[in-house]
Amino acid sequence: MGEFDFIARYFRPLAGKGSFELRNDGAVLSPPAGEELVISSDTMVENLHFLPDDPADTVAKKLLRCNLSDLAAMGARPAAYMLNVSVPSRSHYGEAWFALFSKGLAEDQKRYRLSLLGGDTTGSTGPLVLSLTIFGYAPIGQALRRDTAQLGDEIWVTGTLGDAVLGLYARKGKLEDSTGALVEAYRLPTPRTGLKLHGIVNAALDISDGLLQDCGHIARESGVAVELEAASIPFSRPVKAHFPQWQEECFIGGDDYELLITCSPTQSLALKKQCDQAHIPLTRIGHVVEGVGVNMRDENGHLMQFPRTGWQHF
Repeated sequence: MGEFDFIARYFRPLAGKGSFELRNDGAVLSPPAGEELVISSDTMVENLHFLPDDPADTVAKKLLRCNLSDLAAMGARPAAYMLNVSVPSRSHYGEAWFALFSKGLAEDQKRYRLSLLGGDTTGSTGPLVLSLTIFGYAPIGQALRRDTAQLGDEIWVTGTLGDAVLGLYARKGKLEDSTGALVEAYRLPTPRTGLKLHGIVNAALDISDGLLQDCGHIARESGVAVELEAASIPFSRPVKAHFPQWQEECFIGGDDYELLITCSPTQSLALKKQCDQAHIPLTRIGHVVEGVGVNMRDENGHLMQFPRTGWQHF
């Protein structure tokens, strides 16, 4: 199959308004009145972000959902995305794989109400590389940021942490996952889209590099310190089943894609109401104080030490 047949078969059915059915060199996208574009991009590389035998539909959904999580962290609603695919020759990434890959994208496009605008396809002498750029809308001047945490803010997190990193270890045969819940969390994150957080939260980001490292991003960019309570951090039952051996890894492991939020105590009820209405679990795990960096304390108030803070590409 040639490149243009490849595009027509697997990606043209995903194309939406402004894409020119993927027949043009570019696409058009106009934000509604009173809103501005919010743009984010992520790349997934075989054997780094997914395993070669992961189901193609879950690879597609993870790629899209990681980007949707970035929009959620900025308080934006999804609109469209562009996709770049670099396919290695002489690999199992053939027609059957991409048929399932495009099926996964179609299912999540319907679920999250967005469509494909365009992109690029190339061959590759290396691994399979997938890159997605997503576009969303937010009210002008109201996109959430990570550099606006305030002294006295409470720190909240959605969902549970550690499921994805333990799911990866389960996929690699390092621990048991009898229910399959951990592997499912690793393959399919749940972006916390749909929350209306403008005017409620002061700062936000999504946890992709690990709780400690991402708290460090907020602390550094906002010029504050973060104090975390280890006993308050939410873990699922399948994760707790692997404590204490794997507990430390759950503090620093990535791929959670839950929201990390700071807000004034006066806004905590409004934040809880938003999450309750969306059926999203929410837990207070710490607070913002003067100083620098991130401290985590155990149930006795003792400072905990970690050999590293989270995932680093370099």
